[in-house]
Amino acid sequence: MNMKKNLDRSTVDSFGDEWGRFDQSELPLAEAQRIFDQYFKIFPFESLPDNSSGFDLGCGSGRWAKLICDRVGHLHCIDPSEAIEIAKLSLSDKSNITFHKKSVDEFSLPINSQDFGYSLGVLHHVPDTAGALKECASLLKPGAPFLMYLYYALEDKSFFYKFLWRCSDFMRKIICRLPSGPKHFITDLMAAIIYFPFAKGSLIIEKVGLNVSNIPLSFYRNCSFYTMRTDSRDRFGTPLEQRFSKEEIHGLMEDAGFKNIVFNSSNAKAIISEFSWFQILSSSKQKYSRVRGYSFSLPISFE
Repeated sequence: MNMKKNLDRSTVDSFGDEWGRFDQSELPLAEAQRIFDQYFKIFPFESLPDNSSGFDLGCGSGRWAKLICDRVGHLHCIDPSEAIEIAKLSLSDKSNITFHKKSVDEFSLPINSQDFGYSLGVLHHVPDTAGALKECASLLKPGAPFLMYLYYALEDKSFFYKFLWRCSDFMRKIICRLPSGPKHFITDLMAAIIYFPFAKGSLIIEKVGLNVSNIPLSFYRNCSFYTMRTDSRDRFGTPLEQRFSKEEIHGLMEDAGFKNIVFNSSNAKAIISEFSWFQILSSSKQKYSRVRGYSFSLPISFE
């Protein structure tokens, strides 16, 4: 029987195009490490077993896999786009990685086989996020940690903050339909005339001792222009984007058999760039069963 894949083809192609252009080879190592430390600061590396095996869902160019693989026994890099070929090249010197050009519902790994997993900024770009969560959970052993970032719906933000996001989203819906060349030109231009001035302006303001956390794009004040270009392309060039409120997250988790869901507050990421994420660290509580389900403990924080 031919089942519809849990992917949006235009979005998959868009990410293949993005990572083909921004393969992260120009990203300074120190900056890559700093961003990695921010993303993985709550991940319990110390709790992983020796020779642990895990998966990177939506690995893209392999930028996180490059910094993870030396800490674990084996890593499965999974991505349905042509970016998987970029990852193979950039990680060709690593012997403990297996590459899977698969969608979220095409996993070939055994159920309950993985010691950890992560999916950063991916599952809000698939049509069925709830189904994708179930597929991820099915791979994990009891107690295995799973780190995930999701866009959130900004329900706790001000009218002005939401207005900026609506303007941003309106632009995204136009730009994402453009051919590759014009799309890259416009997102590069936006990085130059929007990201860079706000980011470096906030750096100057910070140096005189003022708080810049509420300044749009201040997250990028210590980032390279390469990162700004990458994130501008990511933000404005992607066709399918979903956002989830706290209530919706609770519903998704409860429907999937999750429990002990806890939300923790932290500083939100910059306006316009990513418009904030849910940062979710979860751990499997019992073996997955397609009949009885599974459960997780979820400390969740905004970032």
